[in-house]
Amino acid sequence: QVYVTESGGGVVQEGHSLTLSCALFGRTVSSYAMGWFRQAPGKEREFVAGIQWTTVYADSVKGRFTISKDNEKNTVLLQMNSVKPEDTARYYCATGRVGYFTDTRLRQESEYPFWGQGTQVTVSP
Repeated sequence: QVYVTESGGGVVQEGHSLTLSCALFGRTVSSYAMGWFRQAPGKEREFVAGIQWTTVYADSVKGRFTISKDNEKNTVLLQMNSVKPEDTARYYCATGRVGYFTDTRLRQESEYPFWGQGTQVTVSP
């Protein structure tokens, strides 16, 4: 059974840092595409960052967020630096379908069949 569990959310001050963690079960993180998405109140869920053999980021977080894999712990991390109030959202981790993911495919929600429950991040001004 494949599933993911997110952790690490909380309240953080603007300009500070926070690291989210996503634990993967039922498959190895080293081989599969992993993505982070977020949904703010009243908005649709949007892509944040993805990783398989390459990494790709939404323009809104490029240069501030870093996605990485920890193969020993079978987890994916999202390091969030210089956070802004507009980063406030529920953050979701997902693992992708079998196969090679291009940068385009990493951005597509429909390519991720397994999702976690999310972890809330609130950035205070």
